[in-house]
Amino acid sequence: MLQVLDPPAVRRWSKLSAEILGKARAEIDALNVFPVPDGDTGTNLHLTMLSAAEAIDALPDEVGADVIWQTLAYGAMVGARGNSGVIVSQALRGMAEVFRSAPGGGDDLRQGLVRAAELARGAVARPVEGTVLSVLTAVAGAVLQGGGQALAGVASQAAREARAALSRTPEQLDVLARSGVVDAGGAGFALILEALVAVVTGASPARFDVPAPAARVVPAEVPGGPAYEVMYLLDADDRSVAALRAELDGLGDSLVVVGGDGLWNVHVHVDDAGAAVEAGLRAGRPHRIKVTYLASPARVHPARTGRGVVAVAAGEGLAGLFEQAGAVVVRREPGGAPPMPAVLSAVQSAGTEVAVLPNDVGAREIALAAAEIARERGLTVSVLPTKSSVQGLAALAVHDPLRRFDDDVVAMTDAAGHTRAGHVWVADREAMTSAGLCRPGDVLGVVDGDVAVIGTAVADTATEITARMLTPASELVTLLTGENASPALVEAVRADLALRRPDVEVVVFQGGQGGYPLLIGVE
Repeated sequence: MLQVLDPPAVRRWSKLSAEILGKARAEIDALNVFPVPDGDTGTNLHLTMLSAAEAIDALPDEVGADVIWQTLAYGAMVGARGNSGVIVSQALRGMAEVFRSAPGGGDDLRQGLVRAAELARGAVARPVEGTVLSVLTAVAGAVLQGGGQALAGVASQAAREARAALSRTPEQLDVLARSGVVDAGGAGFALILEALVAVVTGASPARFDVPAPAARVVPAEVPGGPAYEVMYLLDADDRSVAALRAELDGLGDSLVVVGGDGLWNVHVHVDDAGAAVEAGLRAGRPHRIKVTYLASPARVHPARTGRGVVAVAAGEGLAGLFEQAGAVVVRREPGGAPPMPAVLSAVQSAGTEVAVLPNDVGAREIALAAAEIARERGLTVSVLPTKSSVQGLAALAVHDPLRRFDDDVVAMTDAAGHTRAGHVWVADREAMTSAGLCRPGDVLGVVDGDVAVIGTAVADTATEITARMLTPASELVTLLTGENASPALVEAVRADLALRRPDVEVVVFQGGQGGYPLLIGVE
């Protein structure tokens, strides 16, 4: 019988929770009718706790409470899946806030469970009773009333109350009553508490018995729900998250945002998945984007079959180049991201096996989100890591629809990776760059995403960065002129290359892109 929940006990608890949830996964999935009847809550909770357990398992044996609790919360947060997974990760964060600097006894567990309920409810934009939130609240209230118990007593009381609160969820949420089930998220959290009791007392955990449906075996539909579940991790300043919450709350429902200290896990159900991702882009840097189609189990297939390529382009000239090479083009405004529905539509029209060339760091996140939806609809989609139009053109040049799709993707990725990308542009504000301080009017020469040169003349800066990009193995230089580029700019670069590397082939295209007078590719 443990007196304190020490680091070794936390290790065992995280592993046992993941194990029990894994065994009960299918049964909990069958309970899942709210907020959408997509039958994955058990799977999501299992993966959430598995992420926490694996994060802890990677720690050295001798770490203290501070590190192990912080890792438990972090592992659950970055691996959280689905609405319930994100909420439970926030509950674990609440417990970690208490336990990381406490002895770990009964009083600490009591306060940790209270904090868990507070943080979990606070993370949900529009709390609904009859869910895991109700179970958490009931558990917190019960342990507070208990008072004076040792660790095992508090844990046992919490587990008993979780079961009792779970049985009441159909009385609180009509869709559960109509389906004859209890809340799936609450069922999973009850299991996590039962795992805690087993660790603290040393007893074998009881097998979780899923209540049989009372009246029907088909889950009641939740009418009029949004079409997509959008989830992503977000690197963002804490101050920007309040605005993000407000924007996402206006777009859909089931909004949960958890995290802190610059890293957040965002979950929302929306009809416009692209808008949800774009909101994240405005707040910070979204990554690990996952978009799941919720509206119907049916899969939509495009009329066109076979292999295709989708390319994002900023500028009529660039769009024409990609179209001439056989790609379906999605246009974007200079400095902006393409609309996600437009990318998805292009992917669906391109074929059943589609390679996507985002050609921009920001566009890549939108492309990844569109690819997730397209895969849900039965397509095979690969988003290539092209960060510029010159890399996209290099990739498209080696595209071969007669190759196996995976081999074609590898060849295109390799071609893009062997293409150095540069551009010149005129600064419109003062900023610190990797090459030093720039001021409005300075000409910046960018190579592979970093400012390499701060100059005063566009032509001189362009020739300098082109020279820097050359290697002894370079064979081809591609110049894409912007909408306001002068002929003298291209001629200056050509003339310098003729003197410096007469063996290198130079090709020039009218890109028509705004903002950048010249895009440069070196292969």
